[in-house]
Amino acid sequence: MLPEVNIEAMNLHLAEISQKVSPDAHAVLLLDGAGWHTPGDRLQVPGNISLLQLPSYSPELNPVENVWQYLKQNFLSNRVFE
Repeated sequence: MLPEVNIEAMNLHLAEISQKVSPDAHAVLLLDGAGWHTPGDRLQVPGNISLLQLPSYSPELNPVENVWQYLKQNFLSNRVFE
């Protein structure tokens, strides 16, 4: 758990994942459009990992969005809390 989400944290996360990938395997990470997920000069992607960006405006492809939608529809909307 890190106190911030940024490119430095993403680099640490990628390095940790890279260590857990079997030597004869390759990992593909599915990412949303967060700024720290964008490959560039500062993001260091290990050789045994590929990043696959979700298309913009496609929440139906991101499983976490389904969880939020379920919570909003069943527990968080139109409720009165004490």
